[in-house]
Amino acid sequence: MRTIFRFIAVSLAITAAFFFFVSSGEKNGPSSQGYSTEEALKVLRAIEQVERESSQPWNGPLREVAVTESELNSYIAYRIETEREEIMKELRLKLFDKNRVEGKIRIDLRGQRIPQFINPELNFYFSAYVLVSGGLVKIDVKELFLEDEPIKLELLDMVIAFAARLSGEEPTSINDWYELPYGIKDIKTQKGKAIFYY
Repeated sequence: MRTIFRFIAVSLAITAAFFFFVSSGEKNGPSSQGYSTEEALKVLRAIEQVERESSQPWNGPLREVAVTESELNSYIAYRIETEREEIMKELRLKLFDKNRVEGKIRIDLRGQRIPQFINPELNFYFSAYVLVSGGLVKIDVKELFLEDEPIKLELLDMVIAFAARLSGEEPTSINDWYELPYGIKDIKTQKGKAIFYY
C-alpha cells in the first residue's frame, strides 16, 4: 500500500492521476469538499483507458490523454477524501508550460503526538519542474515557502520523515525519483493542462 508521502511526491509530479486505481460509485456535481466528483471520475476513466490500452500490443506512435488542471485537482481532492488521509488534507496544483508547476500542500498534524512548539497546521507553497527520464519522474523544487516565509526543502523532508515515523512508514523525500505509473512514457504540461503519453 502506498504511503501518504509517496502520494504527495507523485502528485506533485503530476502523476497522481495515473498512479493508483480507485473504484467508486457514480456521483455528479461538487462534493462536500468543494471539488467536482464528475471531474474526478473523468480522470478515473482516463486511468482505466491507459491501463486497458497499455496491456495490448502497440507499435504505433505514443498515444496521449490530457487532463485539465481542474480535473487533476478534483481527482487529488477525491483521493484525499475517499482515502481519509490523516495528515495531508489538501494538495492543489497550477500547471504551466514546459513542465512548470506551482502548488499548495496543507498538512494537519492535529491529533498526532508532536512537540508543543510545532504548529500542527502547516501550509507549504512551491514552484517546481516535472522531470521525466528513463521511466522515472521527479519534482525539481525551485522555491518552497511555509506560509509566506521562504524555507529550505529539507524542512519539508523533516515534516515528511516525522509524519512517516508517526504512521510507521518508511520516510521518503519530496525530491526522490519514482517509477512512472503503468503504461506512462512521458508527461508534458501546458498552461492549465497535463498531457500523459503512453
